[in-house]
Amino acid sequence: MYQVDFTKPCHAHFMGIGGISMSGLAEILNKEGFTISGSDMKESAVTKSLEAHGMKVLYGQVASNITSDIDFIVYTAAIHPDNAEYVAALAAGIPMMTRAELLGQIMEHYKYSIAVAGTHGKTTTTAMVSEILLAAAKDPTISIGGILDSIQGNIRVGSSPYFVTEACEYTNSYHSFFPMISIILNIDNDHLDFFKNIENIAASFTKFAGNTKDGGILILNGDMKYRDQVKTALEGRCIKLVTFGFQDGNDYQAKDIHLNELGQPTYTLIVKGENRGKVSLSVTGEHNAMNSLSAIAAADFLELPFEKTLEGLRKAHSAERRFQYKGTLDPEITIIDDYAHHPTEIAASIKVAKSIVKGELWCAFQPHTYSRTKAHLEAFADALSPCDHVLLADIYAAREVDDGSISSKDLAEKLVARGCNAIYLGSFDKIEKYFKENVHTKDMLITMGAGNIDSVGTDLLQK
Repeated sequence: MYQVDFTKPCHAHFMGIGGISMSGLAEILNKEGFTISGSDMKESAVTKSLEAHGMKVLYGQVASNITSDIDFIVYTAAIHPDNAEYVAALAAGIPMMTRAELLGQIMEHYKYSIAVAGTHGKTTTTAMVSEILLAAAKDPTISIGGILDSIQGNIRVGSSPYFVTEACEYTNSYHSFFPMISIILNIDNDHLDFFKNIENIAASFTKFAGNTKDGGILILNGDMKYRDQVKTALEGRCIKLVTFGFQDGNDYQAKDIHLNELGQPTYTLIVKGENRGKVSLSVTGEHNAMNSLSAIAAADFLELPFEKTLEGLRKAHSAERRFQYKGTLDPEITIIDDYAHHPTEIAASIKVAKSIVKGELWCAFQPHTYSRTKAHLEAFADALSPCDHVLLADIYAAREVDDGSISSKDLAEKLVARGCNAIYLGSFDKIEKYFKENVHTKDMLITMGAGNIDSVGTDLLQK
């Protein structure tokens, strides 16, 4: 594989530069003195920002974008072998690497590299770790899969040996990472279009755990089913293991959890049997109390002052589209947006919403990918059924093609059978119209899904 020489900046070209992760890596290299060009299918706020920082963005992916002055190319999983740029790059013999491979190489230049993995909670936990490092004045470099208000984007380039990033399991991309601090938040059934079954997912996380550097630490959810399997990756290695969870026996434990009127938790922190005091969070839900334990464990390994850890956690808000308050409609109708697209995530967010809603709870849900909807149909129905009303949009295809075997109508039928007032409406316009005609004072609407369902809330607030 091509090795980037960071002491000799050269010309890097990014296929799909407008993606949130790709744009962040392009910005890191740009600030390191590399010449950056890239392509994307259409102009966006992200590509405009890259251009404003002196990077060249080409719209449309055609063979002529590949020029002889390019030294290496970075591409995403969305780039297929028949892509015109990809074909041209192969013909020209230009070295190519995946986004994950580049990120792994970038991480090697930081002594304290922190990779946050898990089926759920990566972005919010990365935000927690980031805020702790910022509160401790460690000047970290940050790469996060969402917009973080405190850094006004998804990337921050620091000048210290601290680096924190999300580690995504899809297509085993995180196997290119060799962090000093590895965090595994949870292991759940997802991305079955790639992994096929939970056994393969657990094996993938086990390999990621084994990539932790000697002298480093694995911070592992001690409550989860696959804990013992993951631990086998450390056998014979000089890697510290720390567990966290709600159950007794974990190194870091949250006890006596209480949610305030906004759904934000406060809990008693127990570290190896010692009461370390109260921890208060600005994110919502018991699941984020669990996630925060891993961030505290990472901060302790780095020997950061505990008061700075607490300060960072108080400052850590959910990244954009994580139980995000969008606004209020008259009369007293709250609009929330949430990126949740897996039954476990949905159930956690709805549990928070049910604890704070004063009227009825509405959910406008857009399932994400046909394969996920089909694999988890019953679980989706179970997760959504506590809502008073569920308004279903068509499935967001993402990378997939509709084979006609599953639709949002199937989910509506499952919900109705569970006694939930669910209706398939398909389009966003129909969802907005139905909601406006039937909503009542003090009701709450959550727009939910990893597609573009968030536009429903935005449109409602603007009209």
